[in-house]
Amino acid sequence: MFVGAYNTMKKRPALGRLATALLCTLSVLAPSAALSATRKNKDYNPAAAASFPFVTTGVAFKITGANIAKDGTITARVTITDSKGQGLDINGVQTAGTLSVRMVAAYIPKGQAQYVAYTTTVDNAFINKNPPQTQAGTDSGGTWTLVDSATGTYDYTFKTKAPATFDATVTHTIGGQAERSLTDFGITGAYTSDAVYNWVPNGSPVTVTRDVVSEKSCNQCHDPISAHGGGRKSMAYCVLCHTDQSVNPDTYNTVDMKVFIHKLHMGQNLPSVKAGVPYIIVHRQAVQDYSDIAFPQDIRNCVSCHAPGTKQADNWKTNPTRAACGSCHDNVNFQTGENHVNLPQVSDNECKNCHTPTATLDFDASIPGAHVIPNNSASLPGIIMQIQGVTNTASNNSPVVTFKVTNKKGEPVDISKLTSIRVILAGPNVDYQVGSKGVRFSENPAAVAGKDGVYTYTMTNKIPDSSTGSYTISMEARNSVTLLPGTQKQTAATDMAKPVEYYFSVDKSPVVARRKVVSSEKCAACHQNLGFVHGGTRGETQECVICHNPTLVDGTSKMSVNLAWQIHSIHRGENLANPYILGTTNYQEVKFPGDLRNCTACHLANTYQVDNVGAKADVVSTGNFTPTTKPISAACQGCHDELSTAAHALTNTSTLGESCKACHGMNSEFSVDNVHARH
Repeated sequence: MFVGAYNTMKKRPALGRLATALLCTLSVLAPSAALSATRKNKDYNPAAAASFPFVTTGVAFKITGANIAKDGTITARVTITDSKGQGLDINGVQTAGTLSVRMVAAYIPKGQAQYVAYTTTVDNAFINKNPPQTQAGTDSGGTWTLVDSATGTYDYTFKTKAPATFDATVTHTIGGQAERSLTDFGITGAYTSDAVYNWVPNGSPVTVTRDVVSEKSCNQCHDPISAHGGGRKSMAYCVLCHTDQSVNPDTYNTVDMKVFIHKLHMGQNLPSVKAGVPYIIVHRQAVQDYSDIAFPQDIRNCVSCHAPGTKQADNWKTNPTRAACGSCHDNVNFQTGENHVNLPQVSDNECKNCHTPTATLDFDASIPGAHVIPNNSASLPGIIMQIQGVTNTASNNSPVVTFKVTNKKGEPVDISKLTSIRVILAGPNVDYQVGSKGVRFSENPAAVAGKDGVYTYTMTNKIPDSSTGSYTISMEARNSVTLLPGTQKQTAATDMAKPVEYYFSVDKSPVVARRKVVSSEKCAACHQNLGFVHGGTRGETQECVICHNPTLVDGTSKMSVNLAWQIHSIHRGENLANPYILGTTNYQEVKFPGDLRNCTACHLANTYQVDNVGAKADVVSTGNFTPTTKPISAACQGCHDELSTAAHALTNTSTLGESCKACHGMNSEFSVDNVHARH
């Protein structure tokens, strides 16, 4: 048992820039570090037994109550436990590890929607002589009093006091975070937890909250969101400090959440950035330039972040403000009316009059209408394809493909009027490739006559002689469309068909579909629609692999464009040891917003395991160290592109194949899951 009162360490408040360019820390562990987190000292460390009977991992921080006395003294009751629910000593004397805890107190003024923090600090400029600015932040110098050691229960008394005139009838919130380090026991990386507690000091029920965007939306890309060293993961906590009272002294840029996050994600597409003014936040003497951020989907897709599930999910369309709208459209001068149809706006009172929450027409002044993505417009006719059957499928024959094309209403589509339609023959399905009896032929069936949207097309190319196993017929189509033709809002769009695949046997053996490794749905979590590639005709992963096969090489750089190699390399981006160049584009500039150790962010269950790699063909001309790479090592080297990794893979490959499974198999000490482990 441990008893007594404890003083908090004085720390500067965490505010301003996020841990990486896209809100999260990308920290890929080396194998030894990852293993120490999973195998070594997980629950017990013999070397530490003399000091502690056991060493448990984890930290769980909860706020269970709060109070403001008449004199403004703010107190909160919290619990801090390990992964087993056992209380932790905040000073690290009676339990293993060191703890750092930070606390914030804030309230929502009557009639308003955003927080004002009681806990503030004065931040000085670093890169210039601008005057200091007051910012919301964490409390400093408060006192901890132990209540119960077994449950890790404490009372925290803030040094910051609420004014004597504080409004006891409005929502108040205490936020906090705990970070636990066990580096002294061989476990790398901090364990973190955060929490908030809402209450009304006079005892009334809480009816007003700020709940606009959830971390669930953020975590679609950020996996998980973890700012300021990883300790802040919930949006309900973030909004306590990221308020409109917080201004960066070096740049006078606000870090109010609705402005900061819009501008940060807009990044290189901000009008101000395009005009040559970088978007910079200076935090703790670190200069962060967010001007090079490229959002992985069309920024007009507001519901990507403002998704259903929060109480104010519709704020983006029901509550327009100059600050929120001007954060993306930062070339609008609301005082003069510049770039605002010459209409000055001195308050937010009239915003809703023009910018309504319901669209009448694409691209109108309503908020949903103004943010319509042309290629996603509901007014597009749509192209729906179905392969009804394939005959004449023996080797050395030309396949005959019967297919149907309709629009969204089920009406027949005249394929001769489409901008592009292709029938593709590819195989074998074990590994698409060109050569060694592997083929990829693309043909245009647009001249074939049809009836009621049904067409039969005989390919001019043939299935290679003596072919065996299964092959694929796929179809792609798109159409260039003009939306609102003849109006001032006339806009070009691409009507994209979802590609379809049809698998068949060429030798009467059982039909084998091409294995699924990743899913389009997982890609869509960040990219929303893969139709942004290749003009919109190939927005499905099962279609991508037909071309991006082991034999495909970039014509300029001669680097592999095999899908495993290409996608790993692109998403590894700035953390690659060597440039990955396709054409004239160097993808080493890409900033991945998630955690690359989480293979399931893209992969279907266990398809990333070396035990389950179904590929057989060598990957030709990877462009780095070896002219040909075996399939498993090729996938791994897409991320781990160092010379040492290539040498390791080469050393462990013989005429019998790759020996990766011996060390990296699912039940091995250095399994993929162990090597990529994270807290």
